[in-house]
Amino acid sequence: MTVRIGTRASKLALTQTQQTADKLAAVGGFPVDLVHIRTEGDVKTGSLSQMGGTGVFVAALRDALLADTCDVAVHSLKDLPTGAALGLSIAATPKRVDVRDVLCARDGMTLADLPGGAKVGTGSPRRAAQLRAARPDIEVLDIRGNVDTRLGRVPGLPGNTTSEVVPGKSCDLDAVVLAAAGLERMGRLDTVSEFFETDVMLPAPGQGALAIECRTEDAPRQAGTTEGSNAVLAQALAALNDDDTRLAVAAERAVLARLEAGCAAPVGAFAFRKGSMLHLEAAVCSVDGTKTVREKKATDGLTEVGATLLGIEVAELLLAAGAAEIADLAAS
Repeated sequence: MTVRIGTRASKLALTQTQQTADKLAAVGGFPVDLVHIRTEGDVKTGSLSQMGGTGVFVAALRDALLADTCDVAVHSLKDLPTGAALGLSIAATPKRVDVRDVLCARDGMTLADLPGGAKVGTGSPRRAAQLRAARPDIEVLDIRGNVDTRLGRVPGLPGNTTSEVVPGKSCDLDAVVLAAAGLERMGRLDTVSEFFETDVMLPAPGQGALAIECRTEDAPRQAGTTEGSNAVLAQALAALNDDDTRLAVAAERAVLARLEAGCAAPVGAFAFRKGSMLHLEAAVCSVDGTKTVREKKATDGLTEVGATLLGIEVAELLLAAGAAEIADLAAS
């Protein structure tokens, strides 16, 4: 049995999918093949938020699973829409890596070091809003492209192949903001000039985590049900799952779902387990960074249901504090 693993063809997607495939093969004892899937987000140009957010990277992979073109798909969990996909299940959430956002700036500068008017690039309204809140005097620009392309916009960063200033292409920005997780997986952490702690910039729900998705019939069977499978693939997927990560991202994604906010909305959330408690903090920002509401809460209900309820409770606190008025949220 060869397990076919669907992935986008970007360098980051291939890297994190290959790392996951290697672990799955080692646990399951079966060969794996990577199947390259081209998504709408890879084809279209323009702002991610205008295209409907990072969910545009997911639909083609899910279609490939349902069409039996692949058996498993590996997603950056922050890209997954919160709604259920009929016939598919998140079979495993491996142990999460660094959740933080990072600044990759010229001359090793931190956010505080950047001069007034400095140009900072990001494709995320959430990052843009929190950057503007921290430094209203800088210019935040919407950018697209893979990790290498974005890093190439900042002069002098390790690994860049040119020093030529080409507006919109190379060496034309003072800094970019990216996820630590992606840079870590690609071996590019040497480009980081500052790690943002969560009190400065809350990450996207699910950031730093991967979601391994498959057809529901192939997913690990849950206790007390007949849905799913006990086959070799299902057992291997179950072995890759990290319970604490699954609880944390369930809480974070419940915030997003209750707010009826898409992947590109200016919403940050971070949950973590400490001892017998699951802690969650979430924030909603206005796009211009002038207004932010932030709430936190904890629960001892260490189940997916308990984590989901925690997320809903924090979302209700945010809504009561005026979150829907300061951001474009469907919830009220």
